[in-house]
Amino acid sequence: MTTVNAANTPSQALLDAMNTKKSSTASVDEAQNRFMTLLVTQMRNQDPLNPMDNAQVTSQMAQLSTVTGIDKLNNTLETLINNVQMGQSYQASNLIGRSVLTPGDTIQTSGEAGYFGIELPIGADKVKVNIKDGSGATIRTIELGKQDAGTIPLTWDGFKDDGTTAPAGNYKFEVEATIGSNTAAATTLSFAKVLSISNYSTGVKLNLSNLMTVDTTAVKEIF
Repeated sequence: MTTVNAANTPSQALLDAMNTKKSSTASVDEAQNRFMTLLVTQMRNQDPLNPMDNAQVTSQMAQLSTVTGIDKLNNTLETLINNVQMGQSYQASNLIGRSVLTPGDTIQTSGEAGYFGIELPIGADKVKVNIKDGSGATIRTIELGKQDAGTIPLTWDGFKDDGTTAPAGNYKFEVEATIGSNTAAATTLSFAKVLSISNYSTGVKLNLSNLMTVDTTAVKEIF
């Protein structure tokens, strides 16, 4: 015979009845119906010499209210998260076709100007950018001098240090920043166009023209 758990914690039978994984409101109603069926069955099959008292019935109903409330809260939170992600998608869609600076160390040139940037968490006395070819050799050094903290958009004119034009393609660059004789922190930023957006379980991501996929929080500047 099924016994009634009069403890304050939900009975295992109640938890089993409520734990069917569905996201719709109908699942909550179905769980309530299953619980009521279980409770009526318990009452019909109770021991006549030791019948259920009002406290036991009240405890069972309280358990139903608690577990049902948790299930409804989970559904509400799931809906809220979906709505927030949808709102983020709409906002991120406004970036499609725009150009952005995001963490990266590549510059693309077609024989003309190449755009990139750096980010300094604190100011630096001297900042220098070294642009390198595919073999790792430095082909152009750009002295920026003293710079304040913040995001700094930069342009490379496409020329090497010897005055010749660098072939079209992708190049790497490094930043050297110093304060006095000490090295200062600096982040390299790549320039790219936003082609599309994607929704992931972790949030909205931007698909860029440089084949990178980044979080919207990685955008340092928009053009």
